[in-house]
Amino acid sequence: MKKSVIAIVLVAAAGYFLLGYHIILLDDTVTFIKKTGLRYEDTFVDARGAKKLTLLSKPELIDAGLRDALREME
Repeated sequence: MKKSVIAIVLVAAAGYFLLGYHIILLDDTVTFIKKTGLRYEDTFVDARGAKKLTLLSKPELIDAGLRDALREME
């Protein structure tokens, strides 16, 4: 019983993290950016190479601070 409660708490915490943060895979590193709203859209974002330019057309990512994260990596 104790193990199942711990597992439920860990799964709930991981789910809330995925709702609240964008995980952005850049060329050399991984960056976490806080989302502006709670939803699963664009949770994992691949921003390697030329894909960076297409991501700048997504308003949710720009509002969350993707442009600043890309500038830091340059």
